Amino acid sequence: MSIRDERKQQSRQALLDAVLSLSSSGMSFSSMSLREITRHVGLVPTAFYRHFLDKNQLGLELIDQIALQHKRVLHELKLASFLQQPRNIEPRLDQFFTAVQQHPEWWIFISAERWGGSALLRYAIAREIEYLIEDLTDELSEVEPTYALNDLQVLSNLLINSSFNWAMSWINFMVATDNPQQLQQRQHFKAQTIEQIELLFRGIIHQK
Repeated sequence: MSIRDERKQQSRQALLDAVLSLSSSGMSFSSMSLREITRHVGLVPTAFYRHFLDKNQLGLELIDQIALQHKRVLHELKLASFLQQPRNIEPRLDQFFTAVQQHPEWWIFISAERWGGSALLRYAIAREIEYLIEDLTDELSEVEPTYALNDLQVLSNLLINSSFNWAMSWINFMVATDNPQQLQQRQHFKAQTIEQIELLFRGIIHQK
């Protein structure tokens, strides 16, 4: 890759990151203007079109990037192993929350745009979530092929959709980590989440 191509790629990624930053500040994607996005990275508005055809293309590429990261995070948790033994959930949950803390902007953008703004983005996010559910269902069925596929699909649906709620709740707790009451609430939330995961897996195990 030439220096020019490398700089172009850096500018392209900077525009994607600018959307995440604006989203984390409370702006919806549909309300972001090209001027605001390009100003965030020090580019003139016309420079945007050297990288994307329009704002929708930027949004769709951003969703693709985030979906790949979500898939990696969830795969590394090895949730399917809980079908055999729903124990030692806390270390995996800590691993998940650490990933959320490292890139809260991913979860904020998807959670915000999943229900609002652009219909195109809503559809793209719904599609990616379906892919995540399908991937987890496949992992679960590989671990325990004797389970009913429909039961595994229901479990995957609950786990994937819950993961976004858990992530957003954890992000809210990140704001005031020095507050004793906040710390206590965070620990309570964590304990409740562990119990939810245990109940989900125990429920399907007992149905077998």
